Amino acid sequence: MMTSVDTDLIRVLADPLRLQIVTLLARETLCTTHLVEETGAKQTNLSNHLKVLREAGVVDTEPCGRYIYYRLRPEVVEALAGQFADLAQTARATAEANLKRSCP
Repeated sequence: MMTSVDTDLIRVLADPLRLQIVTLLARETLCTTHLVEETGAKQTNLSNHLKVLREAGVVDTEPCGRYIYYRLRPEVVEALAGQFADLAQTARATAEANLKRSCP
């Protein structure tokens, strides 16, 4: 059983600020102003990171007056977690079967 993990999504979430944003959005839907206050990041920097998260499908947007609110898409995180769970299960089965490739 060959298992792969979505490396593009891992790259997106590997950035410390983006991971912080995702963690904050897991708790509540926030606008850019809230995220600037919570992270201490500059608004332009934060907007660039939110664009990356949006394009990767990690967050959804919801216009509200002159603000845009961001919401985490839990199914994306669940899918990635499932891929890691499958990978762990494969590693466990490999270890239990003591599978190893012989050297030439």
